Amino acid sequence: MKSAHAVTRRYLPNSPFKPPPDRPVKQFTLHDQVTHDRYGLGVVIGVEAGVAVLIDFGPQQERITAPYNQMIKL
Repeated sequence: MKSAHAVTRRYLPNSPFKPPPDRPVKQFTLHDQVTHDRYGLGVVIGVEAGVAVLIDFGPQQERITAPYNQMIKL
């Protein structure tokens, strides 16, 4: 039996319904405190203008790319 998964529906130009709004990309600056679903608490130590951020999670540093779905700014 196959498991169900969410599918993003494509917008048709001739559809009478409005297209879904574009979600803005989250913005982070140096020294922002963040939490990540996998890595936990961390501090932003590098920013690549809307492409990626470098986070120091204590024992390790990770480069997280946009969109930052699993990361929340505290």
